[in-house]
This record gives sequence, C-alpha cells and structure tokens, in this order.
Amino acid sequence: MHSFSAADIPEDWRVLLGDYFESPEWQVLQTNLRAELSKDAVEIRPEPQNFFKALKLTPLAKVRVIILGQDPYHSPGLAQGLAFSIPSDIPTNSRQFPSSLRNISKALSLEGFGSLPNGDLHDWAEQGVLLLNTALSVKLGEAASHANLGWRSLVDRLIGGLAKQKPHLVWMLWGGHAQSKLPFIEVGSDQLILQSSHPSGLGVYKTDRPFLKPGGVTSCGHFTKTNEWLVAHHETPIRWNALNGQNTNTSPQTALFN
Repeated sequence: MHSFSAADIPEDWRVLLGDYFESPEWQVLQTNLRAELSKDAVEIRPEPQNFFKALKLTPLAKVRVIILGQDPYHSPGLAQGLAFSIPSDIPTNSRQFPSSLRNISKALSLEGFGSLPNGDLHDWAEQGVLLLNTALSVKLGEAASHANLGWRSLVDRLIGGLAKQKPHLVWMLWGGHAQSKLPFIEVGSDQLILQSSHPSGLGVYKTDRPFLKPGGVTSCGHFTKTNEWLVAHHETPIRWNALNGQNTNTSPQTALFN
C-alpha cells in the first residue's frame, strides 16, 4: 500500500515549500491522506503515485505558465494528475471527453492554433506549463470529495512560493475557484494574470469575462496573450497544439512567434 509522505514531492518543489513540512497543516494533510488510502485506495484518483505528477513533469526551473484547475476528474479512466488533461485514447467526440477540454480546444482553434487532436496535455507540461489542481486527489464518483483533506494549504504555499521566486510568470485563472488564489499570486513581481469564466459547459459563457464569447465567435485570447508575453520576455512560446514535437498550426498566428 502507498504511504503518503513528503518524499512523494520532487526535491526542487520540497525546497520551495521550505518549513511547510514542519507545520500543523502538513501533518493534517498527511494524516488525512493516509487514512483515505488505507480505507479504500482503489477508489482514489489519480493513483497515489500520480498525486504530484504535475510537479514531476514540470520542474520548478522550467515553469513559465500556470493553469489552475480545481480537483481531479472523478469519473473512471480520466484523471492523470494534470489539471484538465485526460488519456489520449479517449475520442474527442465521445461523451467521456470533458466539456472543459472541448471548450479549451475551441478557444485554441479560434485563436488560430488549431483544435486539440486529443485531451492529453503532457506536452504542455513538458514545455513549462504547470497544470496544477488545487486539490490533488478525489474519490471516484464524488466531485470535490477530498477538497477539505488539507490540500489547500500545500497548494497555496506552492502558488505563493512560485510567485515570489519567479518573475514574468503567466497565470491562467479560469473561474472563481482559481481566482480565489489571487492574493497568493499578487505577492510576486511582474506576473501576467489572465482571468475568465471557467471553460466548463456550465460556465464558459458566464461573467463579464467569458472564456468563450456567446455564440462561440471569439475566445478570451489567453493562449495568444501568453505567447506574446513569453516572447516579450525572451522566452520560447508554447506549442499549444503539437504533434510529434511540431506545431500543427499553419495559420498566420504561428508567424508571430517564429
């Protein structure tokens, strides 16, 4: 059986967290997670070895963009340990394919990057896009079931530490939950903070800053704005739609970042 401990977190991120592991908040999280794992580990998603997959795939030194999710997918076969990402073998036209990813794909297409070939976002993570949920586990069939186990304190420390340590980051905050983390982000210097409604089917057109404009004619422009910011700060733009390491987009948008 997996025994949850600080050793599960990559060393570079442990250094960022500093004395957090001596705090009562860490002890609460550790105790709660171990209790859940001992009770019914097979019902927890993602699998425990993937709780910190986002941190493993995107080392601290490589982080350039942060996309905050809420908690992992609670339907079977979806959660990977990366916010919004699902396995590549799930067809884009299937009922399993989440509405959030479908609308992210629409936004990319509207911005000239082309739609996603599938829902696997590992390539984003490997380019420096930290796909971080604010709760890193969930029970199958029960949305937000682990939200109160203590993940919040850990993720808040990660967010605040990142913002303080690294200037010029891009933060994509989709929906009220992600935007509640603003106080931890605003402590940093020269951060680009992009906000909109959540891309889920229920919220994509809502608020005065919709992720997609009603009618689906334009998007919030976050992917374009991110690449413009990165280029302005002498960073390589993100290949938002990559196949075999190449950007599949052939629209004029690509030429802006070549």
